[in-house]
Amino acid sequence: MWILVLFDLPTETKKDRKAYAQFRKQLIGDGFTMFQFSIYVRHCASSDNADVHIKRVKSFLPEYGKVGILSVTDKQFANIQIFYGHKPQKPNSPGQQLELF
Repeated sequence: MWILVLFDLPTETKKDRKAYAQFRKQLIGDGFTMFQFSIYVRHCASSDNADVHIKRVKSFLPEYGKVGILSVTDKQFANIQIFYGHKPQKPNSPGQQLELF
């Protein structure tokens, strides 16, 4: 599973900018990486694990602004088409999974 957090937060005042920076820092602290400026992604091993991270993001939502959370499967995420200018790029591959017996 992949979790995408999409957000549009106000940055007009110093308080707004601080809330934006804190939200972004908490996303990074929870293992999210920047996909685009206001889109962060995280790979999860299962839907149960994704639910844990979604609840965590909900716990530190900022007071103002819009935040969307989207879960997609590995197969759906693999179908993404990314372009830098006119040159297509491959999407990030899922993280390596460790199995213990």
